[in-house]
Amino acid sequence: MKKGINAWSFPAGMGAKECIRLAKSAGFDGIELALAETGELSLAGGEKEALELKAYAKETGIELSSLASGLYWDYPLTSNDEDIRRKGLDVAKKQLETAAALGVDTILLIPGAVGVDFIPGAEVVPYDVAYDRAQEAVSQLAHTAAEHQVNIGLENVWNKFLLSPLEMRNFIDEIGSPWVGSYFDVGNTLANGYPEHWISILGKRIKKVHFKDYRRQAGGLHGFVDLLAGDVDYPAVVKALEAVGYDDYVIAEMIPAYTHHSEQIIYNTSRSMDRILGREAAR
Repeated sequence: MKKGINAWSFPAGMGAKECIRLAKSAGFDGIELALAETGELSLAGGEKEALELKAYAKETGIELSSLASGLYWDYPLTSNDEDIRRKGLDVAKKQLETAAALGVDTILLIPGAVGVDFIPGAEVVPYDVAYDRAQEAVSQLAHTAAEHQVNIGLENVWNKFLLSPLEMRNFIDEIGSPWVGSYFDVGNTLANGYPEHWISILGKRIKKVHFKDYRRQAGGLHGFVDLLAGDVDYPAVVKALEAVGYDDYVIAEMIPAYTHHSEQIIYNTSRSMDRILGREAAR
């Protein structure tokens, strides 16, 4: 497995090129960039900006592993507002297009939400309605993914939707496209499950993996902690990934950032991932 890190792990306001440089300095094999509403890699940008970042990463000696986006919290594919759903589809199509320009093989997509507790005033969508809307949207996007030769990885997140590995597996199988699979987030399962169970059940459907850690006793967003500081059984996680033949990127998504000397989380995370992946002995 290869070791990557997500762009949201870096200090707020840090540019993509500086994130790439820092990730390389910390010893990562790859970095996952993120598509935003505005900025250097955004909905307003085009192929030129993507190719520039691709060239910079190659020059720096680090791979671009995948492309995330946090815009689906603002434009959920399951919204009761048809205009918002349409905007979400446009975001996903732009994300697939940008991923192809960057030369990455997978995007992270949130398939929708029934409810989101950590977003004040977030709408609540009936579960069955959300399921049907998500199925329709992802089925449409599967064709775009095939055109661009880029996978769609559906992330398990705190959206009160696709709450079990069985349901996620069935949802993916019902879409029936080789371009649609799971973007499995280890830490997000700890609130109500066990990541090693998800891995065994999703198997070859897993396109990419996020590493986070979570402390159940803390609860809520405060439960997210540094790798190896929480309740994730990482030896069991690695064993499960190996058992299903996963050998692609495991990508750290570290939240929240440190209050002081925030770049240090990048280096600490790199060392912890080396231990998890068996890359080096303790010093």
